[in-house]
Amino acid sequence: MKLFTRRNKTEPKGTQVVLRIEGMHCTSCGLLIDDELEDLPGVRSAATDVRAGRSVVLLEEGADVDSAVLVAAVEAAGDYTAHPAG
Repeated sequence: MKLFTRRNKTEPKGTQVVLRIEGMHCTSCGLLIDDELEDLPGVRSAATDVRAGRSVVLLEEGADVDSAVLVAAVEAAGDYTAHPAG
């Protein structure tokens, strides 16, 4: 009887997009932004770091999501300003 299953530790396939975000004040800000981003088609996950002022968005393999759409989703979540990092 197997009690635990081991997760696959390989990196998920897909493109990462890093957004710089201003206007976040707390963990709830990051959660709201993550929810908005993850509701977009083609987005696999989002991880927002309030202290670092950025969000790392992982797109599904083969997805073509314009960074302007990601920025619009962040700004729709509240009084935030976002732009692609780099």
